[in-house]
Amino acid sequence: MIQFKFLLWALSKLLKRATKNNPECAKYIDGKDLTFQIRTRGGIGRYFTIRSGKIDSTSGLASNPKFTMTFRDAAKGFSILSAKDSKEAFLTALHQQDLSISGDFIEVMWFQGLTEYLKPAKHA
Repeated sequence: MIQFKFLLWALSKLLKRATKNNPECAKYIDGKDLTFQIRTRGGIGRYFTIRSGKIDSTSGLASNPKFTMTFRDAAKGFSILSAKDSKEAFLTALHQQDLSISGDFIEVMWFQGLTEYLKPAKHA
């Protein structure tokens, strides 16, 4: 459980750093007004708010998020979120019902685009 909570906290720091240091990422979130959460079925989670070109996050659960990613438990959430091949891990988790997504799927797809800015830059 501690690893999952730490991973969500670290995700918020990485997202903030990406928006601060990468002009393309800052442009991607510009004008976005979104609250989403990542949680476990047991209620452990963190929610993220994107507004006015900034990303904030708070421990706990949001009252009205645009979408929610719910993992079976903290261990599954940690393993899926920290997997090297995240797209494959997410698809497998959805298929095996270790992850469920509720809410606005267009915003989920937008979030997937945001996570691309967390990957290290490819050097030629």
